Amino acid sequence: MAEAIISIAGSILANLITQALEKDGELGGVKDQLRLLEDAISTLRVVLEHAEEQYYQSPQIKDWVVQLKDAFYEAQDVLEEFNIRAMRRELRGHNEMMKAVRTFFSCSKQLAFKKKMIDKVRVVRVRIEAFKANNIPTLKEHPKKELGNSEETHSFIRKEDIKGREDDKERVMKFLQDSNMEENVSILPIVGIGGLGKTALAKYVYGDSKFDLKMWVCVSTDFDVKKIVKKMLACANEKEPTEDTMELLQRKLRKKIDKEKYLLVLDNVWSIEKAKWLSLKTLLEGGPRGSKILITTRESLVAEITGTTQPHLLKGLSESASLDLLMQMAGQKIEEIQDSDIIAIGEEIVRKCSGVPLVVRTVGSLLFKKSKPEWLYFKDHELPKVSQRNDSIISVLRLSYGHLPSHLKQCFAFCSLFPKDYEMDKQKLVNLWVAEGFIQSDESQHLEDIGHGYFMDLLWKNFFQDYKKDPSNEGTCNMHDLMHDLACSVAGNECWAAGDGTKSIHERTRHISYGSTFNLMGGLPISHSKASALRTFLSTTRYWEEIKQRELEANLQKLIKSFKRLRILGLHGTKVEKVPRSIHKLKHLTYLDLSNNNTLKRLPNSITRLQSLQTLNLHCCYALEELPSDIRKLVSLRNLYIDGCHKLSYLPRGIGELSSLQRLTHFILPKDRAHAKNYCKLGELKGLNNIRGQLSIENLGYITNA
Repeated sequence: MAEAIISIAGSILANLITQALEKDGELGGVKDQLRLLEDAISTLRVVLEHAEEQYYQSPQIKDWVVQLKDAFYEAQDVLEEFNIRAMRRELRGHNEMMKAVRTFFSCSKQLAFKKKMIDKVRVVRVRIEAFKANNIPTLKEHPKKELGNSEETHSFIRKEDIKGREDDKERVMKFLQDSNMEENVSILPIVGIGGLGKTALAKYVYGDSKFDLKMWVCVSTDFDVKKIVKKMLACANEKEPTEDTMELLQRKLRKKIDKEKYLLVLDNVWSIEKAKWLSLKTLLEGGPRGSKILITTRESLVAEITGTTQPHLLKGLSESASLDLLMQMAGQKIEEIQDSDIIAIGEEIVRKCSGVPLVVRTVGSLLFKKSKPEWLYFKDHELPKVSQRNDSIISVLRLSYGHLPSHLKQCFAFCSLFPKDYEMDKQKLVNLWVAEGFIQSDESQHLEDIGHGYFMDLLWKNFFQDYKKDPSNEGTCNMHDLMHDLACSVAGNECWAAGDGTKSIHERTRHISYGSTFNLMGGLPISHSKASALRTFLSTTRYWEEIKQRELEANLQKLIKSFKRLRILGLHGTKVEKVPRSIHKLKHLTYLDLSNNNTLKRLPNSITRLQSLQTLNLHCCYALEELPSDIRKLVSLRNLYIDGCHKLSYLPRGIGELSSLQRLTHFILPKDRAHAKNYCKLGELKGLNNIRGQLSIENLGYITNA
């Protein structure tokens, strides 16, 4: 995950160092060290743009990036510790007696902390400067590589090579033959993930369609209007003007297409700047009525910009078509196969190919002229590895991935923690990205709004699919199996999901997820030294099996002791009955999910010492009776989910001081006025100016000034 290091560098520069410099006057002179660290990271960040491009091609560069990422993570930890300590001091200074403040922050303690922080910042600075001094020269000299296909497409295809696309062909041919369109020139985008057969479908209809003029242009990544016009003229058997100017080219093109009803295929179109598209479209609109343009693309946004009609969303092949294609590639014909076992094995294989022709073809070629035992062995042992192992599949998928900016690459790779077919909640995903520091901050926008933009970008680019909005306008989605394989591939050792077949956890693994059959720390193949680097421990279960409370509490204690740098702790549905008071030792924690623990009655007040905590999810903790009385100390809290907490009878006083709150599902006023000293009052809502989404205010009937 080379791109992660660029995001980490950006986070350090944009957030952590800036915050630390602002606190410097309060916590002592580390300003010089911070400035030197800032300079070192800024210099390396420029070099890393090239390192990302070469990461998968050069083992030397890969090793250099991996080691530098370790150093950046260490710097991130040190700076966060500095800022957390500063927040705690501010909180104490505002809310405790000055005598206590003077006692706690005596001169000797301030000096000791100052020396400790200067030493820590110096150590990480020296380590990072060593990378700067020993930089790899080829990183700066390597030219920027084009991410498009290395091979230009053409319009020819044998009809016998097309399987299962008759319905798709009929839909597209209906569009091509429709003469009642409002526009002179109508445009149909064909959209789908890599390897699904968009180009093959375009070839299929291109060969059978009747037009005065047909032109096939492979666009790829470089949407250059001049180059496209030249290719169109070449297809129209027109010689280029002797003077290669756009003026002469456009005259010749318009002279040609204004007279003849034409079909233009723009194959393999990636992202388009709208201005460039309009520049080309203006030249194409003069064609006779009935002229058509087909565009094949992986990105829904391209379809949104270019299409004059609803795009044709290409789906996977049916199982029968996939089986037919598999047997063809394996050198067999279904009607000639007499062994029914081979057919049954083939059916099992194609079910795991997700209907993607590229995968079916690749698998079929690997089974060419193989015996039944070899087919059986392949199904049981080799098939799960094909999409990760085979160059043709992964290279096609990596094309889409390579076009993403670094921050989206990191967000996408993080999704490898979720199992295949997992329904991902958009808001939860955004909260996790924010908690991990993946969101590039912008003073003009809330982090959640930026994160929503990230999500929609990945959806538009077909990394996510099956997006469904729920009544609260949040929404869920999932990932195609191949996209999940891609996420696992690019995440590498950075992420580890229990049950993915990996026996041990790599020393550089930082994100872990686990399911319902996983025994927390009891089943975690990781040493204490490796555990200290972990940042994510996330539950992806929907339902949890019964587990002994004593064993669970012991595992939680061990987890807290071992995972000192955790940012995300997901204990969804784990039957937690009691949260250890030692939870406050996870000082970096930004995300705590205790949802669906229906025996949890209360939280320890020590949890309010988690000054970095942004999300606290207590959804459907049915037995929860109260929240910590000092909840106002959670100054970074952005999301508090307490829907489904039926026994929670009031919110504690001070909730209105949590000015960073973005989401508060319920504002619960007490029915019993005997708790007047401890509960929040309705007036505290006036301090929550950033609340969004749905908010339920309960028990208004018991308030006299409602």
